[in-house]
Amino acid sequence: MKKSFFKLFLLAAIVLVSCSKDDTNVETQPETVQFPENPLTIEQINSRISETLENTGDFDWNAVDEYFLWSAVVHGQNVLTIGYGNPGQSFSETKDANLESKKTTLIDIILKNEAIDNRKLRLVEHEIITVFDVEITKIETIIELRKSKYVRYLEPNGYNQYTAAIEKSNSGCDKNPDSINPTHYTTTSPNNAQISWHFNEHNIPQAWNHSTGSGVTIGLIDTGVSASQYLLNSSGFNDGASTGRFIQKYGTFIDSWWWWSNNYDGPHDKCGHGTAMASAMAAPRNNDGMPVGVAYNANLVAYRATEDVLLNDYHERKGVSMALTQLGNRNDVKIISMSIGYIWSIGNIKDAVRYAHSKGKLIFAAGGTSTSFTNGFGVIFPATMSETVAVTGVNDGSSYERCNTCHSGSKIDFTIIMEGDNNTSKAPPVLGFNTGQRRYTGGSSVATATTAGIAALIWSKYPSWSRTQVINRLKQSAEFYPYKNGSFGYGNIDALQAVQ
Repeated sequence: MKKSFFKLFLLAAIVLVSCSKDDTNVETQPETVQFPENPLTIEQINSRISETLENTGDFDWNAVDEYFLWSAVVHGQNVLTIGYGNPGQSFSETKDANLESKKTTLIDIILKNEAIDNRKLRLVEHEIITVFDVEITKIETIIELRKSKYVRYLEPNGYNQYTAAIEKSNSGCDKNPDSINPTHYTTTSPNNAQISWHFNEHNIPQAWNHSTGSGVTIGLIDTGVSASQYLLNSSGFNDGASTGRFIQKYGTFIDSWWWWSNNYDGPHDKCGHGTAMASAMAAPRNNDGMPVGVAYNANLVAYRATEDVLLNDYHERKGVSMALTQLGNRNDVKIISMSIGYIWSIGNIKDAVRYAHSKGKLIFAAGGTSTSFTNGFGVIFPATMSETVAVTGVNDGSSYERCNTCHSGSKIDFTIIMEGDNNTSKAPPVLGFNTGQRRYTGGSSVATATTAGIAALIWSKYPSWSRTQVINRLKQSAEFYPYKNGSFGYGNIDALQAVQ
């Protein structure tokens, strides 16, 4: 009798449990993950980043858990960059009520979980790209944001501790002049301007018989252009055989520890890298006896968007994204050159690249910035993007070998000769930081600037061409075309062939 009663009781219990599972009105609570109260240390964060880079060759903040992301936010002035909108929606040129609603929803999540009101919320919005930066202190906020379908990505753009120990000398900066070997240049006639030895390797002087870049405007996003270099200021730039063009300088970089600062640092170079890139692309051809640029009749719009070539700082990342959107909005700018980058992708810059690309801009990016830190990595961001044209440097040997500070890989599209074979100390001479000075500089940075100059020669010769037509002409004039090498793309470009 007791056994029968027990069986009936067990059967009833099974039925009740079964009904409960089938009852759609009964809510099941998801298991709550308990994270530690204190964030990971900087050493722990950097160690895991390094491990991921070594194992996969890349790092993605979207692939880490909320605790890891929150820890990086805490160590990065508590600033979180939020890309919002529909999947794949990087920008919006007009006010969109639907987008505004999504952004408001995310801000409400932040206000609720941070337990603050609007007046105490530190928030910086970006123009055009669908991104905003906000102060976050609690892991619960990140957990709730991660649940929202309106979030495209969350990144701790204030976290610069991974590369904090790098000295400026290792980040592409050099303002010191060099003594230039006379065998490393030839001179033009009749005005005695100096032609870098590597121009002759690509038939650039011969291309000048067909095009000099007139009517084309190049956008340069870098560390700015020196105010102390006369030939890269208005009167010196528009001189001699380079008369009838302009140079404009802008600044989107903010030199401040505080991420919410709006104290812009101005347009002038304090590093030396941007000045060298401007020289390689568009230095004037006159009788001053100084190095001439590839497209010496092209206009130049230069942005000081970074402090150096390594995009490890919040203000650099924001500065580059702002420069890209502003150049994207200029109808006269056809080409954008960026000899800057980072070892993994950065969301707000990626969004801005896509915006500028949507405007028809031909965007060149260095395959690897010339720093001791990045030498161990492959092609770096943003040269890894399909919307950019990736360039690297090689030596002048009979077989393709990348130059000492250059990167190679499947993402590379073109190469430019940057140094002598067997690591001989030969690099392109360019204008120095100050008037009357010259210096050597090379790597994929100058290779990129040189290629941007060649593209300006093509577009000047064929002003009605589209971006695709210009890219195709670059390919057709390169050594490996119609094939693409696994490490060096289409190879070295013949500028003369490109403009004929």
